[in-house]
Amino acid sequence: MDWKQIFDTLISWATTTGLKILIAFVLLIVSFRVITHLTRRLEKRVSNGKHELDKTLTTTLFYLIKIALKTLVVICLIGYLGIDTSGFAALIASLGVGIGLAVNGALSNFAGGALLLITRPFKIDDFIEAQGYSGTVEDIHIISTRIRTPDNKVVYIPNGTLSSGSILNYSEKNTRRVDHKFVISYSDDFEKAKGIIKGIIDSHELILRDPEPFIRISEHGEYGMIITVRVWVLSEDYWTVHFDLLEEVKRSFDNHGIVIPYNQLDVHIKNDN
Repeated sequence: MDWKQIFDTLISWATTTGLKILIAFVLLIVSFRVITHLTRRLEKRVSNGKHELDKTLTTTLFYLIKIALKTLVVICLIGYLGIDTSGFAALIASLGVGIGLAVNGALSNFAGGALLLITRPFKIDDFIEAQGYSGTVEDIHIISTRIRTPDNKVVYIPNGTLSSGSILNYSEKNTRRVDHKFVISYSDDFEKAKGIIKGIIDSHELILRDPEPFIRISEHGEYGMIITVRVWVLSEDYWTVHFDLLEEVKRSFDNHGIVIPYNQLDVHIKNDN
């Protein structure tokens, strides 16, 4: 065994590859410390700034930035040591594909949010119905839309499904039509019933006169005659007129003896004795 040759080989390795490894190790430690320090300071500055930002979003964003910078440092140092980085590039590309598939839904929501902001099928404070929910639009984010239901629940609807589905906007037009159907007995005078309803409509200050209210018999039902009533109101007065008509018609029918029939069952008992 030639110890001198072994010693010379070790000295050569230490002065070339070994020195590179030492420098890479030192650079790795220093770089990681600098990245951690800078990202922490920047995160604190952003969190304590004038503009209030979501804490969860800020923390996650700076964590991802820190990981990305450290990964970049490791790849650069591996290249500095002379190790082939093509395998790492393929690995990163594969991870990129996986992440792309994972965030496919988020990208769809992002595109949907951009589409909603461009086409403007609704705006904040509009009352809409979409994806099985109805409520007042409180905020339109780039990923989701927040609506408040009539019973004061908050629903976040992803913009991807919202932009690709049907949206019913109750607030886009200034006026809406209130539709009601009232049933009266066949023994009652339908002209009298129509006159009672017309008097209620004429005396209601929130009901518009143009378009003209509609009051006609629309069907001869199983239990009585069905009178269809259609009146136009301002959109903000819809529910007030809706309930007012139901209550006033019932009260007036009772006062004038107009019978509102209902489903009933007559039972006849037969006694064989």
